[in-house]
Amino acid sequence: MVYLDYSATTKTSKEVLDSFVKASEIFIGNPNSLHKLGVESKKIIDESTLQIKKLLNLNDKEIIYTSGSSESNNLAIKGICEKYKNRGMHIITSPFEHSSIYGPLNYLMDKGFEVDIVNLDKDGMVDLKHLESLITDNTILVSIASVNSELGLLQPIDKIANIIKKHPKCYFHSDMTQSIGKVNIELNNVDLISFSAHKFFGIKGIGCLIKNKNLVIEPLIHGGKSTTSYRSGTPALPLIVSISKALRLALLDSESKYKKVKELNEYLKEKLLKYENVFINSNDNCIPHILNISIIGVKPETMLHALEEYDIYISTQSACSSSNTKSKAVLSLTHDEKRAESSIRISISYITTKEEINYFLESFDKCYRRLV
Repeated sequence: MVYLDYSATTKTSKEVLDSFVKASEIFIGNPNSLHKLGVESKKIIDESTLQIKKLLNLNDKEIIYTSGSSESNNLAIKGICEKYKNRGMHIITSPFEHSSIYGPLNYLMDKGFEVDIVNLDKDGMVDLKHLESLITDNTILVSIASVNSELGLLQPIDKIANIIKKHPKCYFHSDMTQSIGKVNIELNNVDLISFSAHKFFGIKGIGCLIKNKNLVIEPLIHGGKSTTSYRSGTPALPLIVSISKALRLALLDSESKYKKVKELNEYLKEKLLKYENVFINSNDNCIPHILNISIIGVKPETMLHALEEYDIYISTQSACSSSNTKSKAVLSLTHDEKRAESSIRISISYITTKEEINYFLESFDKCYRRLV
């Protein structure tokens, strides 16, 4: 099997799984209990939380553990807007967001909120001047992902944050699901950050919303005591331990991992560009972990299933996108309907091998000759 869909999800590493099992077996007490077993459980959660903060070089931040990025995104967006709607009801986002951003935004629009989409430049970067012009006294939230999940476009998060800082009533949320554990981004200028463990070889079902300590948001889940007041429920200790471990492992030798992925990405592009009907959609502003291409004249799902016959697994759009639709992200970048209708995503990781890439290229050649 050749797996090239790492941006959708990754296999849980054995070390992470071992940590989960060990924590499940040893720390059996409810972290909210006052007895010795509860105190021991709370201590291990506190240690895991501190490790995450150190790994990400976070200063004055608070970590809210969630079920994953979709919940984190919903909590950030709804939490800010419900809490501060008396200040204003205007939100700004980009054309490159995940469905778990657009979902809560559509929900809020039905409740009277206004949403503006910031323009992009020719390379897919947020138009900073347009962003600044959109912010008014009524703007309470800007939500822009650090990396688009289909194309891999890496946005200038620090520059965006500096613009928003000029407006003290406006908060900046970034969905960093595709960047945490892969690329280094300055996080302390961002008010709210979402990510999920299963994107960097962690376990599905655990994610984080990191927010400024002095920032108050309205919870989605109300009820009993937990690690914070913003997400009720018994803390999922084994999952919390596992996300801390997964992040630590992901950041080990990060420069050499990035270099390997970049080399594989460049090799792939070089080989794919020889095909007349293949267009590379990902550009130089994209992280190398994602390579989006279009095969004009071939439906994305047709190529996906053709490669599947060779036990190769890619994706069409983001795993959470609606099927049988053109890629909005590719259309926003290329302004080409045909490319948007025929795009596929190849996503690689540092465990991807050159042998796997060569097998993919051999199989792709057979599929291409048969389908085009």
